[in-house]
Amino acid sequence: MTDVTRILDAIERGNAKAANELLPVVYEELRLLAAQRMSLEHPGQTLQATALVHEAYVRLVGEAPPRNWDSRGHFFAAAAQAMRRILIENARRKKSRKSGGDRKKVELNEAVLIPQDESQADELIGLNDALDKLAEQDKTKAELIKLRFFAGLTIEQTAEVLGISSATAKRHWAYARAWLIREIGRDK
Repeated sequence: MTDVTRILDAIERGNAKAANELLPVVYEELRLLAAQRMSLEHPGQTLQATALVHEAYVRLVGEAPPRNWDSRGHFFAAAAQAMRRILIENARRKKSRKSGGDRKKVELNEAVLIPQDESQADELIGLNDALDKLAEQDKTKAELIKLRFFAGLTIEQTAEVLGISSATAKRHWAYARAWLIREIGRDK
């Protein structure tokens, strides 16, 4: 049993001090996952990897009742899901009219008005909607996409988390990517 699994078991049993032990053990790994994910974002993203990790951590072990963590992989899969939700919420908030989503962002160092690519929020929301549809058909393939795209896991890491072989993960990845491309293309 790894330290992470031991601590997750203690949290599940209601040990309040265990939650304080968990963050130092998983922080670097979560930070790395968040940094990998944030590196895929367009420049000018206001959400930082550290903030993403902290928000995901609070959602996982914060004020909610303790969850039943089956394993270390289950915890990191839940962390990927939490990061996904945070990024989607952030994209929707930015896109909302109330938050100025209908306005174009201009960087301060760009004195001339050069149109910025604001389609990223639309793409992220479209991906989220397509992932929800894929999850209705095949939860494993949808989970694989979440882990690869939102948590930045490799095929091998994703296979381990999902409890499938690397070869199966590669096949699922190829199928799910093609399915998502087709599904997102329909919306245009």
